[in-house]
Parts: sequence; structure tokens; C-alpha cells
Amino acid sequence: MVKTPSYRPTTRSNALPPALEATLQADLLAALGRYEIEVLFQPQFACDDGRMVGAEALARWQHPTLGEIGARDLFSIAEKAGLVAPTSRHVVAQALEKAKTWPSNLSLSLNITPEEIAEPSFARDFASLVAQSGIAPTRLTLEITEDVLLNDLDLAAEALAALHGAGLKIALDDFGAGYCNFSYLKALPLTLLKLDKAMVDNITSDERDLAVLRAIVQLAHALDLDVVAEGIETERQRQTIVAEGCTYWQGFLRAEPMRNEDMLKFAET
Repeated sequence: MVKTPSYRPTTRSNALPPALEATLQADLLAALGRYEIEVLFQPQFACDDGRMVGAEALARWQHPTLGEIGARDLFSIAEKAGLVAPTSRHVVAQALEKAKTWPSNLSLSLNITPEEIAEPSFARDFASLVAQSGIAPTRLTLEITEDVLLNDLDLAAEALAALHGAGLKIALDDFGAGYCNFSYLKALPLTLLKLDKAMVDNITSDERDLAVLRAIVQLAHALDLDVVAEGIETERQRQTIVAEGCTYWQGFLRAEPMRNEDMLKFAET
């Protein structure tokens, strides 16, 4: 497997100091206007033949004095500043703009926030944004987490059904990281189940973890869902998820998140 350059953006961190967080909340609106919020892309691969099939868009804030701020802290700050929806739309618009230059065999995965999906006009507005981009809806996957759905499952299901009907794929993200409400698997128009890194961390050393992975993959297949394993960092993990029937994977083993131009070069290798 080929490793990408050593650029590794932050993805998780401890809580920010209150004084710093307050300053960043004040900075965020201006940062959107200055395009300090950039989008990186982490490639995704097919398990059957290893080909690159697309990439997930991931937000990073390149702060002029503090340096890089990862997505988790970025959206925590945006939530407290009341700017989650505009921040997410900013990221989605950037991702779509870049992805329209990609080869047609590559798909784009986008993360959707609870604030967005709670808006009654979400499906209509998002479909309009996709139409303006010129990207075929069938090349797009919306990744949603369970916290997106807890407040109003019916509203979420209606919005996602409309977008799925327009051709978009719907993935339940971070599965296994928390509550794992199996009713979502019945209520939503899902296409993919995306396993959290916690689901694969110990599958090569713990038989119980492997058994859980196997059961989840079998359940997904029974529901006609493809399975994406994220957080793959070793060759043994990759071999295991392939053997257990996962469809796609992503992780630092082969590709870390990277800027658009680097991702396109990587896709050519």
C-alpha cells in the first residue's frame, strides 16, 4: 500500500479553554468570509479490487494565528456561535465546487449536521445546490450520524427520502460509536452503513470484537446495505474487513485526508 505525504490534520481534541473558545466564536464569521475554512478529502477504496472509488469531504479551519483547527472543534465553536448551518453550507459548497472537476468514476461523501436536516426546506435547498454544481446526484453520498436524527426522526426520514429519490446515497455514519439505534436501519432510506473506527480497532486481536463486526456486516447485508469501514490503519485490519464482507474502506493505512490537488494526483497512481 502507498502512504500519502505526512500531512495529518487534526480530527479529535479535548475541549478548548473557555476564553479561547469565546475568541474563536467571534472569529468564525469573519473566517467564513476569508475562506479560512478549507476542505480536505480522504480517499475511499473498494474492498474487492482496491480501486479508489471516491473521497469524504472533511472541514479544517486554517486559523491565521492558532494554525489548524479540526472539524470537531470547528463545529463545536460554530454551534456555540449559532453558525453551524452556514459553516456546513460553506463546506458543502466548497466540496461540490472542487468535486465537479473530478473524474466521473469518483464519488463525494458529505457530512450533514443536525441543524441543517431540522430545517423544513433542507431537502429542497440541498437538491438545488447539487443541481447548481452540475454533479450527478448518483455520485454523492450524504453521511448522517444518529445525533442528527434523535430530535425528529420523521422529519429526517422525509428529507432523506426525497434526496434518495433524486439519486443520492444515504449513509449512517459512525455506527458503533454510541447509541446504535437499530430502528434507524428500518426507518431511513439508507444505502450504506459506515462503521466507526471503534468497531475495527481491535478486530485482529479480540475475538469478541471480530464477532461483533461479523454480526453487523451480516445484518447490513440482510438489509441490502453496503458497509464502509473507516479508521483502517493496518494491513491486518484491511484484510480482516475484506474477508468479513465489507464493501469499502478508508483510513491512514493508504490515504490520510489531503487537499484537492493532492487527492487528484493520488487518484492517478
